[in-house]
Amino acid sequence: MSKHYFASLLFAALAATSLATSAADTSKTAPPKAEAVQVAELGKIDLNSADAATLQRELSGIGESKARAIVAYREANGPFVSVDELLEVKGIGQAILSKNRDKLRVD
Repeated sequence: MSKHYFASLLFAALAATSLATSAADTSKTAPPKAEAVQVAELGKIDLNSADAATLQRELSGIGESKARAIVAYREANGPFVSVDELLEVKGIGQAILSKNRDKLRVD
């Protein structure tokens, strides 16, 4: 009988250790990336802080070249004062702005 008791005790100890290790592993999450923070605030993308990759990923009709053009416009002309100023960027028209207006903000 002592063999069964010892085996059961050993099994319980190993199972508890395994569960504790699994719980510890899931608590080690990486901090959010800057791109995620840019989008998470107010659920909108800030045209004055979003990088090209974020713009391309989050906006409809914005590919790599248009995303880079938005960032280049911001660097050359300073921060956007309104979402409508996006129309000044080459390749951005009213249709693209209309599709994305609710996703954008300017801080």
